[in-house]
Amino acid sequence: MSITPDMVEKIEPMNDRILLAPVNPESTTTSGIIIPDSPNKERPSLYTVISVGPGKVDKDGQLIQIDLKKWDRVITGMYAGDDVKVDDITYKIVAYDYILAKVN
Repeated sequence: MSITPDMVEKIEPMNDRILLAPVNPESTTTSGIIIPDSPNKERPSLYTVISVGPGKVDKDGQLIQIDLKKWDRVITGMYAGDDVKVDDITYKIVAYDYILAKVN
């Protein structure tokens, strides 16, 4: 069974995992210059949160909740997490520890 686009919204990450969608970089500059795609293009590190797991249980049995919510923008490590490809979009599932920053 493959994942379809309508199933993405129904994916609920487990524990401290977060489902992220890539934010595509601008293809034009502010002055209107078009930036061509290149085969050596770096992977995006800016993502939009799609869904968040309930959190992680610490050694004392307390639930450590994740302070992110849907539509937050975050920066994560370039090679962190696992990729989930749906049509032409590659989503990423990462552990909360691999979120480097939240963009306000």
